Amino acid sequence: MISPCASIRFALALVAVTLSLLLPGAFAQAEAPAGVVLDPARASIPLAGRLSVLEDPEHRYTIADVRGALREGFIPAAADAPSPNFGYTKSAWWLRIDLAPAEGAAADDWLLEVAFPLIDRIELYIGDAARPLVAGDRLPFGFRPYAHRNFVFPLADLPMPDTPVSLWLRVESEGTLTVPLTLWQAQALAHHSQTSYTALALYYGAILALLLYNLLLYFAIRDRSYLEYVLCVAGMLIGQLSLNGFGNQFLWPESTTWGHIAGPFGFAVCGLFAAAFTRSFLGTRACAPVLDRLLMLFVLLFALAAASLTYYPYRFGAMAASALGPLFAILAVACGLHCYRRRQPGAGIYLIAWAMVLLGAAITGARNFGLVPTNAFTLYALQVGSVLDLLLLSFALASRINAMRQERAEAQAQALEAKEQLVHGLQRSEQQLAQRVAERTQELAEVNEQLREKERHLQHAAHHDPLTGAANRLLLGERIIHALNRARRHNLRIAVLLVDLDGFKPVNDRYGHTVGDELLVAVAQRIRAVLRAEDTVARIGGDEFVVMLEDIFDTDDVQRVVSSISRELAHVFDLSEGSVRLGASVGYALFPEDGDSPESLVKAADKRMYGIKKSKGEPHAPIPMANPTPDTITGKAP
Repeated sequence: MISPCASIRFALALVAVTLSLLLPGAFAQAEAPAGVVLDPARASIPLAGRLSVLEDPEHRYTIADVRGALREGFIPAAADAPSPNFGYTKSAWWLRIDLAPAEGAAADDWLLEVAFPLIDRIELYIGDAARPLVAGDRLPFGFRPYAHRNFVFPLADLPMPDTPVSLWLRVESEGTLTVPLTLWQAQALAHHSQTSYTALALYYGAILALLLYNLLLYFAIRDRSYLEYVLCVAGMLIGQLSLNGFGNQFLWPESTTWGHIAGPFGFAVCGLFAAAFTRSFLGTRACAPVLDRLLMLFVLLFALAAASLTYYPYRFGAMAASALGPLFAILAVACGLHCYRRRQPGAGIYLIAWAMVLLGAAITGARNFGLVPTNAFTLYALQVGSVLDLLLLSFALASRINAMRQERAEAQAQALEAKEQLVHGLQRSEQQLAQRVAERTQELAEVNEQLREKERHLQHAAHHDPLTGAANRLLLGERIIHALNRARRHNLRIAVLLVDLDGFKPVNDRYGHTVGDELLVAVAQRIRAVLRAEDTVARIGGDEFVVMLEDIFDTDDVQRVVSSISRELAHVFDLSEGSVRLGASVGYALFPEDGDSPESLVKAADKRMYGIKKSKGEPHAPIPMANPTPDTITGKAP
């Protein structure tokens, strides 16, 4: 891959070849030119090679000096010499053209044109006239003796027809001093001007169209490259308007200060934004850091050149702009070469565009410094190169838009495909997640059911006797309290029965605890069988059971329940180890007659049951009631 240094060397070689083809012999000492014959048959007479020049380094020569003592100091130009081009010079220069009018030539039919609008001051002395005709870009346009974009002087005061006469021109300028001279017949100049004005109008129209078109694109796309391109075109437009004299004639005819600096200022601004455009368009910051730093340096240098025109002598800024132009064109070509080899979008068109500018700028810069002759080719080389450059850069921007659109379309297609894959992935993930959630939900439901079942078991175990399934002391106490509260609200009666098994201990001792437990379960079942669903059976220890009856009308109801329990428990129990027979002593207590609390009711029932035991001749230990509480019933130990 080509390196940035190699790219710069190639661009320099291109400039060297161009200059080698353009460098002339220019001025050389020659014999005094013969007088210019004003032949009425000729439309125009180019004066290059038909004049003599004298340098005035101190700006002190007067017209009397050059007509007199210094007349022999004029250096005649060679016959094939180009138009005078003194480059950037501090001297004033005198030019002498000797005229030899032909018969029939009318003085008022001839005009002298100086076809370089950037000369500060021109003084034309015709023959022995003491007062000159004056023009220059430091004077308002209205002071010109002839309304034209170039400096045109009518030769109406020539002593015609048979007297030889000399034209004396004094020229000076802070900028480049080029003096292309032509004698025109008035009608021929008018025809030539019409053609040149039309061509230049088309040129400026093309530049303005490119400027407006890309400005609209910038507002539509908001790409910085378009704004930089527009500002570059604007700078080129200002510089060319000044260079061709259109600005001084049509846009700022009275603004002599601006008209004086507009040319180099416009070209400096053009170079500044051209360097910035190169950076953004080619992306040199990423692909060519060395060239990018050089481009940043040129941005700074062009900015300094433009600023210096308003704060420092004109010559410095003008020379800086003229010198930086060809150098930047070399750098631009190098950047184009480097990025083209790296296949940057638009780099090929950019390279061709700046190659055109490079040639035009090199030719113009060489002409400004007097290295190449001033002729139609060198005078308009920059204009031709610039308009080709702007057209090609506009094409490059359009190509870049197409490339960006294609990349955007491809990126959108890839994004759409990725989005579809993402959607499919999300759908699969959603399905998997839904399945997992369903499975997890089922698992949680099963676990919750197990927990609820365990909770029910725990609640049942906390309130029921683990052997018989009857209520325990805790649940019995709660139900008696609840029944008492209800009975008090509704003026009802409840009964508490205490059932003590007769003969249980001998069975337990003889057959063992397993048979004893089996017998207790059977006893609980038989007691529950004779009761209502809302009645409560509880085992409070050993072989003692408590029954709580709600909604009792009288003692007879209690007696019937007591008889049913006693009768059921008197039947034979068929157990795994054999058949046994038991009896039961049942005592009872009524609310409110026998007590109004669980303790008092159980105590009263125990007392009555004790009386029954005593009548049967069986011992009985009374149920102790230690530290009674509303929800606790104590009895003898199991």
